[in-house]
Amino acid sequence: MNREHTTTSAHRLHGTWVPLFSSLGFLVRHLKLLALALLLVLLTGLLTWLGYLGAIDFINSLTGHFFQQPPVGEGIWGWLQTWGWLALKFVFVLVTRVVAFYLAFLLAYCLTTPGYVLLSNATEKIYLGGAFPAEGGFTLAGVITDLVEGIKIGIVGILVTVVALFANFIPVIGQGVVFLIYTFYSALMFVDYPASSLRWSLGRKIRWVIRHRNRSFRLGFLPALVSMIPLVNIFFMALLFPLFTVHTTLNFMSVEAGGTGGQEGQPRP
Repeated sequence: MNREHTTTSAHRLHGTWVPLFSSLGFLVRHLKLLALALLLVLLTGLLTWLGYLGAIDFINSLTGHFFQQPPVGEGIWGWLQTWGWLALKFVFVLVTRVVAFYLAFLLAYCLTTPGYVLLSNATEKIYLGGAFPAEGGFTLAGVITDLVEGIKIGIVGILVTVVALFANFIPVIGQGVVFLIYTFYSALMFVDYPASSLRWSLGRKIRWVIRHRNRSFRLGFLPALVSMIPLVNIFFMALLFPLFTVHTTLNFMSVEAGGTGGQEGQPRP
């Protein structure tokens, strides 16, 4: 791409909001970018599934034979023991499977961080014509750094989950507070990719989300909404992760190119 196209692209992103459908159109128009996105979806799904199976095997090894045979008893007491055992088994299976899926996805997220940083970097280069490559490049040292940053975001995610659990008990506004927490955490997850290609620290990424809280809310709203759908959230998030990555990257570029200083640009017509 020539200098004129690069300048025009940068001008279009000068602080404006990039709609999700524009990001989707950008993704499907560039076949190499789309191929990388599909590869990441498959890799994330595979790692999540393998992690899930490993977590279930580990949990089953801890419980031993407790849930394999119902307790033996007679009369009313035996009946109560059996039904109590069945109820406990149902709750145990449900909770452990949900937790196993969540932890497996978190592990897959951490391990695929370098790939999503690459997708974000490729999005930036394609849009700007390669005139402003991200710092650091795709090197072994860069991959290790991306993995470390992904683990940091994963740890923040665990802390966020604990905070959200307690916030859920706040009368009246508890559910709203939980949704806001997950919204801004979702924004942080996706801002991590373009910011990591610039080798930003975790603290700087968090400050970006706080400083541009209006845009961060818009970026994190849909991912947070999808993530709160019971059971199927893992699959939807794995499928939509590349799109959200491209979408956040374009809007991150827009803010950085516009130098908005916390003020949001007008939506693109």
